[in-house]
Amino acid sequence: MTTPILEIRNLHARIEDREILKGVNLIIPAGEVHAIMGRNGSGKSTLSYVLAGKDDYEVTEGEILLNGESILEMEPNERAAAGVFLAFQYPIEIPGVATMTFLKAAMNAQRKARGEAELLTPEFMRLVKEAGTQLQVDTAMLKRPLNVGFSGGEKKRAEIMQMALLKPALCVLDETDSGLDIDALQVVSKGVNALRSDSRSMLVITHYQRLLNHIVPDVVHVFSDGRIVESGDKDLALQLEAKGYADFDGAAA
Repeated sequence: MTTPILEIRNLHARIEDREILKGVNLIIPAGEVHAIMGRNGSGKSTLSYVLAGKDDYEVTEGEILLNGESILEMEPNERAAAGVFLAFQYPIEIPGVATMTFLKAAMNAQRKARGEAELLTPEFMRLVKEAGTQLQVDTAMLKRPLNVGFSGGEKKRAEIMQMALLKPALCVLDETDSGLDIDALQVVSKGVNALRSDSRSMLVITHYQRLLNHIVPDVVHVFSDGRIVESGDKDLALQLEAKGYADFDGAAA
């Protein structure tokens, strides 16, 4: 059996004294897109932060395996070099740092961590131009400070461009549809779909089924009270849209 890109086993995590993840089990094989849906406060975003290695969260039990290797002892930058990418719900602004400069620094930091030579400028520019064409990102946007004054759609496109250039094994999209109008949603979804690959897995976290009209998942999971309580195909998302989450609230007990 092929090793899945992501395997989570009985994951428990807390912040301060509050347990948020209460036994998450999840396997995402290579090439698949899985969606997690759940109401506010169910622990969806916490799962994304724990995968990325955010400091505030303490894992008290369980395992996270990336391509069969545990990442729990890795720092966030080490997880990124190993192939984990987190697209934030609200991408941060970095005044004074051009988007292009940020992209080159991120790519070269990962290459260095993997023992690869740094990209020379001509090769970097070629890769940026290719990704920009694919994602409808023009070079003028890349000269602006990262996310400063960007619209919601521009911020998400810049983030998907990072994903295209870094080529992660696991893409975690935390409510990437937040704050997007329908046109921006379609552009971002098209970019995400262009990055689907037999060697990459994606975890899409969302409240709303509308995103899954554009990024059609292989599997949908329902999250409630810190764990996955139901899994199914894309039709499960339609059921949630029609009925809400009330039917699943008791399932986590």
